[in-house]
Amino acid sequence: MSGLKVLHLHSSFDPGGKELRCVQLMNAFGPDLHHSVVSGVPGAMGAAARLQPGLHVDLAPDFPALQGKPTPGRLMALAKAMAPYDLVLTYNFGAMDAVLAHTLFGDVLRLPPLVHHEDGFNQDEVERRKPARNWYRRIALGRAKALVVPSQRLEAIAVTEWHQPPGKLRRIVNGIDTAAYGRKPKADALSRLIKRPGEMWLGTLAGLRPVKNLPRLVRAFATLPDNWHLVILGEGPEREAIRAEAMAAKLGHRVHLPGHAADPAKVVGLFDLFALSSDSEQFPISVVEAMAAGLPVAATDVGDVRAMVSLENQPCIVPASDEALGDAIARLAQDEALRSRIGAANRARARAEYDSATMLEAYRDTYSAALGGRAFP
Repeated sequence: MSGLKVLHLHSSFDPGGKELRCVQLMNAFGPDLHHSVVSGVPGAMGAAARLQPGLHVDLAPDFPALQGKPTPGRLMALAKAMAPYDLVLTYNFGAMDAVLAHTLFGDVLRLPPLVHHEDGFNQDEVERRKPARNWYRRIALGRAKALVVPSQRLEAIAVTEWHQPPGKLRRIVNGIDTAAYGRKPKADALSRLIKRPGEMWLGTLAGLRPVKNLPRLVRAFATLPDNWHLVILGEGPEREAIRAEAMAAKLGHRVHLPGHAADPAKVVGLFDLFALSSDSEQFPISVVEAMAAGLPVAATDVGDVRAMVSLENQPCIVPASDEALGDAIARLAQDEALRSRIGAANRARARAEYDSATMLEAYRDTYSAALGGRAFP
């Protein structure tokens, strides 16, 4: 199967859950594939920095813009641009015009098989999906070989709101190299921030976007003792809003935003407690990373988070409010034995259920089936 050409159409390829999972899979599949990666946001290609040397990856293919009015001429141009490939992989609603183009013109142009991936929603669809987008997905996904989702909640939405047949759905939970998270990082593993003796760190990994509601996390952190610091790893447009929240609460000296962590396995273990403050998630990989590092998790009850963590951790998965999240954080922060017990249970669950090897085989099987049963690297 050497030389198989795979086209990836992303809403964005800046570092985020779906993008880093895609990179993880590309690295695992190795050099036998030829990848072309398109971003719906021009220039948003930051996740490419995580690609391993030796892969065959084109990060600037000649491909029509993924955004625009879905006119017949533009959709035909998108369809024709898919023709040279052996497999088309599309991601989230930002690539949905290409999915529709594939459905409309796939037969006449004899296009390669397409597998679509959905990983969640932005702030504008947290509570309710937009009817027009639901309708658009129903039509656009008509010819897709499979629809891959990471969570039980998204699987249910695909059936009830997008009217997708269960036989088309593939629920594949996000996985990581859990063994890599078992080593305790050095205090200076974050070059821009050193953990001092006596400090305790409440940490999170997240794109700094409104849906992550990181100002809520700042407010929930505010009652912790002075030896506790909040460390938010990530980049995004909400950086100044988070900093402003910290300054308003007079916590600027204890709230740190050191930027994106290129290798979370080398730094997550610096945290003493992990928190997630999002308004919407599906199956957040950051929670799996925290679990693999042996951390307890205080989180809003969104997506599959409650089902992901150990039974011991479930009481700390709470309604999405400042007060509830603050109470869960405070409870864990003041009880070292509880943190240790929950962390051990989380690590065991992550190793048993969320290892990357299991995820890799599930994606390999899905892509192989889309190719008519041909072996996938």
